[in-house]
Amino acid sequence: MTTNQGMEQLIPLVNKLQDAFAHTGSTLNIDLPQIAVVGGQSAGKSSVLENFVGKDFLPRGSGIVTRRPLVLQLITAKNGEWGEFLHCKGKKFTDFNEIRKEIEEETDRMTGSNKGISAIPINLRVHSPHVLNLTLVDLPGMTKVPVGDQPADIEQQIRDMIMQFVVKDNCLILAVSPANSDLANSDALKIAKEFDPQGIRTIGVITKLDLMDEGTDAKHILENKHLPLRRGYVGVVNRSQKDIDGNKDIKAALSAERRFFLSHPAYRHMADKLGTPYLQKILNQQLTNHIKETLPALRNKLQKQMMDMEKEVEEFKNFKPDDPSRKTKAMLQMIQGFNNSFEQLIEGTGASIDTLELSGGAKINRIFHERFPYELVKMEFDEQTLRKEISVVIQNIHAIRTGLFTPDTAFEEIVKSQIAKLKDPALKCVELVSTELMNVLRKCSDKMGRYPMLREETDRVVSTNVREKEAMTKEQVAKLIDFELSYINTNHDDFIGFANASQKGVDRGAKKKSVGNQVIRKGWLTMHNLSFIKGGSRDFWFTLSAEQFQWYKDEEEKDKKFLLSLDNIRLRDLEKGFMSSKYGFALFSTESRNVYKDYRQLELSAETQEEVDSWKASFLRAGVYPERSTEKNQDSTSGSSETSLDPQLERQVETIRNLVDSYMAIVSKTIRDLVPKIIMNIMIGQTKEFIATEVLAHLYSSGNGTDLMEESHEEAERRDTMLKMYHSLKEALKVMGDINMKTVQTNLPPPVDNSWIPEEPATNGTPAQSLYASQQSYNRQPSSPARRPPSRPQMGRMAPGPPPTQAPSLPPPIMPSNAAPPIPNRPMPGRAPPSIPRRPAPSQKPMIPQRPT
Repeated sequence: MTTNQGMEQLIPLVNKLQDAFAHTGSTLNIDLPQIAVVGGQSAGKSSVLENFVGKDFLPRGSGIVTRRPLVLQLITAKNGEWGEFLHCKGKKFTDFNEIRKEIEEETDRMTGSNKGISAIPINLRVHSPHVLNLTLVDLPGMTKVPVGDQPADIEQQIRDMIMQFVVKDNCLILAVSPANSDLANSDALKIAKEFDPQGIRTIGVITKLDLMDEGTDAKHILENKHLPLRRGYVGVVNRSQKDIDGNKDIKAALSAERRFFLSHPAYRHMADKLGTPYLQKILNQQLTNHIKETLPALRNKLQKQMMDMEKEVEEFKNFKPDDPSRKTKAMLQMIQGFNNSFEQLIEGTGASIDTLELSGGAKINRIFHERFPYELVKMEFDEQTLRKEISVVIQNIHAIRTGLFTPDTAFEEIVKSQIAKLKDPALKCVELVSTELMNVLRKCSDKMGRYPMLREETDRVVSTNVREKEAMTKEQVAKLIDFELSYINTNHDDFIGFANASQKGVDRGAKKKSVGNQVIRKGWLTMHNLSFIKGGSRDFWFTLSAEQFQWYKDEEEKDKKFLLSLDNIRLRDLEKGFMSSKYGFALFSTESRNVYKDYRQLELSAETQEEVDSWKASFLRAGVYPERSTEKNQDSTSGSSETSLDPQLERQVETIRNLVDSYMAIVSKTIRDLVPKIIMNIMIGQTKEFIATEVLAHLYSSGNGTDLMEESHEEAERRDTMLKMYHSLKEALKVMGDINMKTVQTNLPPPVDNSWIPEEPATNGTPAQSLYASQQSYNRQPSSPARRPPSRPQMGRMAPGPPPTQAPSLPPPIMPSNAAPPIPNRPMPGRAPPSIPRRPAPSQKPMIPQRPT
């Protein structure tokens, strides 16, 4: 396979790949070069494009006709001719008159019908066996005077629109200029010089060669000897208005163009390098050169895309829709994958681990060790209320008698009432784990989206099992609380007993002090105790230790803002505000003092409820307990409390209080230890076993397995698209491998002097040099070299350095008819300028300076 043949196959494959990736919502960034067609309103751009296609399909009219950029992609097809619009996906236009009508209607839909313009392009693909693979952009012609609905700055808007395309390095500029206009001041060449000053991307196109005055021609322009461009010019002959009105076939027009160049005496010697077919050929060669230059990078990009798709396509490579065992195998694979995903999320194993948020086993672990302990502490006794209850129970037990000893019955009654309060937080822990377990199962079943009925049935079977296990777990947890209530073990090794209760004198804050002032937690929180002038809230970096709570400007912990002692500090929940989506809590003092400046409470918030719960658990470790309902009504209850106790009763209350504190520490420790174990055994362990061993049997018993394995329409479409994309990638890489990279590539021509193109529009008083005028001056020069008047030298043609001191005697040069313009004489030193008539000495003749080598 030659390189050109390979390119002819590769370009359609690249287009096919881009379409496939766009269908899946992704992009394949392969920038094929575009050819921007730039010119004035009467330059004949539309005819050049129609000659490329071989069809009459572009709108015609007076004034500005192209009012939106038209991205025209020509694709070589083997059979048939048709067009496709990007805004009409799936619709083929076989009638090119319909294409013209759609272009006009789509233009009017965006710009209106009164000459308005828009920079949003119209994308058209034309498939034909008579075209070469090219992508052309037909841009609006340059205009200066607004008409209709056009804005006053129409010239600048069109310039900006053209700039969007020609500024790209991979965009060739096709500068179209008519032969009967001022070429030196061509708008197209001015734009090309501005954005391509080296002339690397610019190709000149001269139209309307057949409309030049008799006796004039553009031979020296087309030979690139006069007004040169680096890539030169290509002359074309388009259909005249009479031919268009008479519906002259473009094929006949191309034949007439060929005859014109072969029969014209000025062009017949270079007819093979003129005309629309030659222009197509050099443009296609530039496209081929660009792809050859980018071929290594393109190959690497396609290989990377193929490797990324390899895993997804693996299961589809040997897909056989008619295989009867396919659905059975697929069901086994889906259930096995479901089981593996569940184990990975719970156990934290596997290759894919979420790096953004906690999920699965990590969240359940947080419930066990942060949320559950916090809920237990919230239900713990309040000191004042507990002492009152103990006093009432002791007095009721003594009744009419005066008690000399502390009754152990009072201890049992108070302990049982406190143990019963632990049942609600234990059951709540079961519910939280059940909710998280359902989220894990739902996340695992998302991978069954390919089979919606199988996913729905699997969710139903597994969810039913989880609900059953939840009920069993709650029943077991309730039994655990009943076990604790059934027998109060006062012989426990950790229980202090009656003998030590009266002598305990324990400072209940000693536990907190004994751990030292170690740092418990650090992190960002939002403080809301700020004035509205400062924004109302602000984020700070907080550090929590066993004795104090302090915050800084940032995590560097250099700029300390405040330090709060945790003595007599409690924590309460804050309701979610109407204007805030954050979850919050507040710190306050039980002594009714200000905790921060003039504020009675310090209001803090975090982004998620999980983060707030984690901070609450950390405050528990620091000895900051949550607010209880009895504390809210402390003032009202204090008035209705009984009178002060007598010394004997007070000692009995203190003894029972110490005994209850010691025994409840044992019970709480047991509950914190056993409830997570019960949940792990019944809910999680048995659910794992159920998924691994029984789900498949339940699915088969629930109905027809064939119906469960019916694919969704979206999944079947995605599979087909992915397989097409994968095979297209393989085919493209194979074509690249077969391309002969040793084929000679067209080299870039050497640079030329293009300073003849003005930077700014010509002002009044500056003579305009038109192509017509320049050719007329060439053709009307006298035939005798001796009488030829001196002309202005071209830049870059003279050799630098001072003129010679001696004039050699040379005969006048004989110029051939097809030679370049003559080189003017340079006056000798000491001689007057040519404008002053002076007869030279007989022994001296005018000197002709030599050209540089």
